[in-house]
Amino acid sequence: MTTTAPAPAPDAAAAAPAPAPGSSPWQLARRELRRRPAVRVSLGIVVLFVLMAVTAPWLGALGGWSPHEFDKSAVDPYLGGQPIGALGGIGPEHWLGVEPVTGRDLFARVVHGAQVSLLIAFAATAIVVVAGTAAGIAAGYFGGRTDTVLSRLMDLTMSFPSLIFMIAMLSVAKDVNRLVLMTVVIGVFGWPGIARIVRGQTLSLKHREYVDAARVGGAGPWRILTREILPGVAGPVIAYTTLLIPGMISTEAALSYLGVGVRPPTPSWGQMIAESVAYYETDPMYFVIPSVFLFLAVLAFTLLGDALRDILDPRGGRS
Repeated sequence: MTTTAPAPAPDAAAAAPAPAPGSSPWQLARRELRRRPAVRVSLGIVVLFVLMAVTAPWLGALGGWSPHEFDKSAVDPYLGGQPIGALGGIGPEHWLGVEPVTGRDLFARVVHGAQVSLLIAFAATAIVVVAGTAAGIAAGYFGGRTDTVLSRLMDLTMSFPSLIFMIAMLSVAKDVNRLVLMTVVIGVFGWPGIARIVRGQTLSLKHREYVDAARVGGAGPWRILTREILPGVAGPVIAYTTLLIPGMISTEAALSYLGVGVRPPTPSWGQMIAESVAYYETDPMYFVIPSVFLFLAVLAFTLLGDALRDILDPRGGRS
């Protein structure tokens, strides 16, 4: 008597609905983002922080205080400058409380700190993406000596202890624009990672039929790179760009925390956290508020980046 083996249970990938024919990567991304509640929340937080950074001057004015304005009436000089009132002075006058000793409004400083942190993160990410994509496409498409030189340059850059080198460079440079310097320094050390990703994608694309057809049709290297190769690597680049941003935010905060980043009186989340360490026992809200904003920004961008990577670059996602 013969027995029939039970059919294997379909795995999650097989059970998932197949994408509609002709769906673009952006259509797939929108469909997946609508399907994942956690990612929708993360996207909402990201949009909120971006709007906060863009409208920082108006939000600060709405609160009624400048980030550099002292309010001595909000602190008690007989208690070492501790904020007057519960939870670090939170109230109708100061929505998130005030800094000890100075009395500067935390809401205004956190909002303007978001502007500084996101500006540096986005600008440094732009440098990384442009430089890394250009180097990766050139190395993968032209090969030979070009690939060798660019690959060794990637290895050399990645071999540096980047954080220590950033601290050294930012400590030596004195009379320069700190925002521009931090953007350039962070961007210089970040491009090799995305360059390697793009190089690998380009190696798999440059011998595809449509690329060979363009080459036979008389298209030059520039046209092939911009019209045929670049759209093919756009998905992974977009996904990993979103994953780069939280790392840039954390790097800026770390450098400011160590005292080599944004200089006072310009507000920065990392700088606020560093200054609040001395008051974490007497005024814990001074430490908690910028820390929560930094945590939410990094977490939201990370979750959104993970989702975009799984959608636009499935082979690069987690198994």
